Formats: sequence, C-alpha cells, structure tokens
Amino acid sequence: MRLQLGYVPLCDAAPLIAAHELGFARAEGLDLDLTAEPSWATLRDRLALGYLDAAHMLAPLALASRLALSGPPSDLVVPLQLSANGNAVTLSRNLWNAMAPDSEAPADVARAFAGVAEARHRAGSTVTLGTVHPFSCHSYQLRLFAEAGGLDPAALRTVVVPPQHCVEALARGLVDGFCAGAPWNDVAAAAGHGRIAVQGSALAPDVVEKVLAVSARLDDAILPLVRAVARAGRWCADPENRTELIHRLGRRTYLDLDPALIGRAFPGDPDAPAGTGMGLRLGEPVQEPRAEHARWVLEQMHASQQLPPHLDIAAAIETVYRPDLYRAAIADP
Repeated sequence: MRLQLGYVPLCDAAPLIAAHELGFARAEGLDLDLTAEPSWATLRDRLALGYLDAAHMLAPLALASRLALSGPPSDLVVPLQLSANGNAVTLSRNLWNAMAPDSEAPADVARAFAGVAEARHRAGSTVTLGTVHPFSCHSYQLRLFAEAGGLDPAALRTVVVPPQHCVEALARGLVDGFCAGAPWNDVAAAAGHGRIAVQGSALAPDVVEKVLAVSARLDDAILPLVRAVARAGRWCADPENRTELIHRLGRRTYLDLDPALIGRAFPGDPDAPAGTGMGLRLGEPVQEPRAEHARWVLEQMHASQQLPPHLDIAAAIETVYRPDLYRAAIADP
C-alpha cells in the first residue's frame, strides 16, 4: 500500500524519514511518499482534506485540528508520539546585548529579557518574536519565558514564521527572536544572526513535541504504519546510529544542512556546551500516547485562551490520543 506522509523540515521528523529510507515501512508492506510541507498550517489542511494520509505534527495542533479549533474539520488520531524537547528561544544579537543578563541561567536570562521587553513596550517599540504556529509548544514556551521573568505576555508581539524560515526572518530583522525546533536555533547561532537564550526543556521539561497524526480512514493500514515508524524511531534513538542518522537528515532531499549542525540536536555532540538542558528525545520512552501528555497540552491551550468554555477534557483526550492502537501495533511481531 502506498501512503502519502507530510513533514516539516526538522530533526524530529527523523522517525518518518528513517521509516522510509531504511526499509521499516517496506517491511510492513508500505511504500511511503514523503513531502516536505512549507508550513504547519499547510500540513494541517492537507491532512484534514485527504491529500495526506498521515503526518509529523505539532502535538497541540493535532488536538486543535481534531477538535475543530484550527483549520478544516479533521478525523485524525494520534497513535504514536514521535519526540520530546528540541525547542529553544533564540534572540537577536542586538537584543541579547541590550539584555546583558547576570548569567546564562534561565531565570537570569528571563528577567533580563523581561526588563528590556517591558521598556521597549512602554516606548512603543514592542519586541516581536516568531513562533511556528499558535497551537504549538513553541507558543506556550514563549509565554512561559515571559512569565518566568515577570513579564505580561501581552507586552510582546508574536508572529507566525515556519521553522525553516526563522533564521532568515531573524537575519532580516523581521523578528527580534523566535522559538523553533532543532536544527534552526543552532543554524541561526552558527551564522551569527542570533544567540540561543534558553532551551525549551528549561521552561517545560520533557513535554511531547511532535506526534504521528493519522487519518482514521486508513483503518487497517494504521497498525503497520505505527509499527514501522515506532521501529524507525527506536533506530534513531540508538547512539550507534547517530552518525548515519545525521548524515541522512542532512541530505538535500531533507534538511539540506551541514550534518555537524544537525548533530547538535542529538545526544553525543562533542561540541555541546555544558548545562544546555535536555536535548531532543526520540524512541521508546516517548512513543506511547499518554493522557497526561495531552492534558498538559490542553492546560497550556487553556492558559493561552485557545479552548472553548466547558470543553470536556477527558473526552477530547480519548477521542484523539489512541494508546490502544500503539499497544496493538507493537504487540504484533
């Protein structure tokens, strides 16, 4: 069976890419056609409208799509989680220099940021930060970053920038900073356009970042797909495969970047500075869709005033998150 899968160019798309590249899908009788989508909104719409069968997707956006809070009505379910962590807040060099934090500790950085952002807001030159989509952990981490420094998030301006365009937006001065997933923070820093201010995992440790969102119409193809992507994710998490993984991701077909930059997202990078926090996590420990993970996301959506009143949280989680499908898939040898 041939399936159309979408992804956005990020390191945490690795399980889908490995499932296609390394034969995990073919072993399940599946041929995968992968398409790099230009934005999360496009990916969301193409999945909802039937142009894609499944996708690498922001965990909050999967919930928002199925609950008819974002984009066309959707029948998607989440039978597999792909990753945790991997985001960071990157600020322009000018903004970082104006902040002059007492240390690089997240609390000191947040306070310094809040001071500059509040002063600029009062002066009528509000700080503008890029986020990849309103329904994303990136948006929630920006809010948590502001609150950690005592800043009212309303004193910031946020704009949506697809992750692969965040570096260009920062370089052109269109934003003063952004929150995106790996590898784009390291790309911005290596090019001299920005400074990684704080890791997302320091603001919200180990929250699920991406999921495999699958159209319910796939029916009998769901379990083979989940099995293939889960096995690929475990391959990606194996340190012995790190070098091969980052070189495959770096190919022009996928991220089209120096593997050394991609490698900074994964454990084992010899050049990683100490104290950078928890990095991107893939593989078995993050794969089962858990109600507590969905509940955290929905709590953040509520705090961001994105949920309708009186939403039945338990019913919403049960509708979207399908650990039964995950367990059935991995139980089948």
